[in-house]
Amino acid sequence: MKLIRKNPILLFPFIILAIAVLFSACQAIGQRVNRLPQDPLIQVYFNHNPKAHYTDPYRQIKREGDNLEKIIIDTINSATLSVDLAVQELRLPLVAQALVKKQKTGVKVRIILENIYNQPISNSSSIKANKKNKREQSRREDYIAFVDLNHDGRLSEEEMNQRDAITILNNAQVPIIDDTEDGSKGSGLMHHKFIIIDGKTVIVTSANFTLSDQHGDYTRSKTRGNANNLLVIQSSELANYFTEEFNLMWGDGAGGTKNSLFGTNKPFRETRRFAIGTTKLSVKFSPDTNKINWFDTTNGLIAQTLSQAQKSVSLALFVLSEQRLADLLENQQKKGVTIKALIDPEFAYRPYSEGLDLLGVEVTQMCRAEANNNPWSVPLKTVGVPNLPNGDKLHHKTGIVDQNLVITGSHNWSDAANRLNDETLLILNNPVINAHYQQEFEQLYKNANLGVPEFVQKTIAQEKQKCAVYSPQPAPVPSPVFNQTASPSALINLNTATKEELDSLPGVGPKLSDRILQERQEKPFTSLEDLKRVSGIGESKLRKLAGKVTW
Repeated sequence: MKLIRKNPILLFPFIILAIAVLFSACQAIGQRVNRLPQDPLIQVYFNHNPKAHYTDPYRQIKREGDNLEKIIIDTINSATLSVDLAVQELRLPLVAQALVKKQKTGVKVRIILENIYNQPISNSSSIKANKKNKREQSRREDYIAFVDLNHDGRLSEEEMNQRDAITILNNAQVPIIDDTEDGSKGSGLMHHKFIIIDGKTVIVTSANFTLSDQHGDYTRSKTRGNANNLLVIQSSELANYFTEEFNLMWGDGAGGTKNSLFGTNKPFRETRRFAIGTTKLSVKFSPDTNKINWFDTTNGLIAQTLSQAQKSVSLALFVLSEQRLADLLENQQKKGVTIKALIDPEFAYRPYSEGLDLLGVEVTQMCRAEANNNPWSVPLKTVGVPNLPNGDKLHHKTGIVDQNLVITGSHNWSDAANRLNDETLLILNNPVINAHYQQEFEQLYKNANLGVPEFVQKTIAQEKQKCAVYSPQPAPVPSPVFNQTASPSALINLNTATKEELDSLPGVGPKLSDRILQERQEKPFTSLEDLKRVSGIGESKLRKLAGKVTW
């Protein structure tokens, strides 16, 4: 101390350190203060939340966002009786380990997956239905790199036991079924993403339980995970309703009789409404058969909710391809409702995207537009794509009406989700919950790329020029294999046709047309051979379709 009194400058480092500590503490307090309050019974989380921070458990990257996986694990860890989990894809080993640990303590664990993901990643036929899909193949390669701990290019038994979620669950004999348990080759997609804990807590999310959907691609350090949301809901009544949906799919579980019900084999379920504290919540499960009036379907419920808008509608969507919803939004715009929309870049500008309608433009293929297409006469300048890290996607399925009602869940705004897939849709009326979704939308929208991009404008110009000079050529001589005699005007476009048009094709019934619709949502058709990606279409079927379809 005497030395410091004689030379006060020695205090300078300590003063700097104290200021730094104080600044850091203030920052931490500020982050807590700035975080929005949560409803006591329904908490909302976003993996791109700028007000939250965590360390990616697999890549050790410090990043903004809520750690969705930790929230899932913490909720599983709270279980004392049962855990029922239905998710399209489960590839997070920490979640798998938490489920195994719970089963060992006597908790009843049941899992339902989409069939193409119900295999260890070392199985060469994994992702079999999508092996020609570059996006799926890239994700599979990324997961293999994640499991390959010593980076020697091969997956050892030890590595699989540590890192592969399905292997971890199978080793512990955790009961798992998929959508082939009904005796079929699989429904459209088992696309649910929910968990039921002890018959009183429900997690509903837009996120699959994968690295790419929650944390980011393992081999791409700049990715932060596809933008997703997650709700944790405390309600025994709601949990019981979700258990009814789970039990329809579960049947008697693995093996035994094929009494599981997936897709359109499930009975029609009307919209169910709940009061959870101060929240009014509606639930609708998909799919509904074509026999059900569209306004009674899940997309019909979305339409009913959008029609309530008096001031504004804000959309953050992976896919918008349901024409009736786009038409309804146009009517709302004409009434003075302000509409803003963000769509994932991979889907926003495809010919069947209704985002193009909102922008007032039309992209044709083979000089044909999508059936019933309706580009708006008064285009929006408030439609575009978010500016996310390269490799990440906008995976929300969210609408906000008058900063009052929230539409969310696993249900994409498409005909396939409505008529084919196992899906969940929630409508929530609560200002506290709404504020979270509004904040998420605003932070995505502020840096978004709005309007018609230059490459789309060029595509439209090229198509117009080509179609302006187009004249049908004489029918070519039929080949020994495929007959290509039909004129372009008579051809049915696989990428834009309605379900009714697909049903009219030779050898294509309602179930096969559903699978064609689902496959084109994943990746457009670019050739006749591409139809082989669809389960149930082989060489003989191609011969019947040749000369009758285009793309």
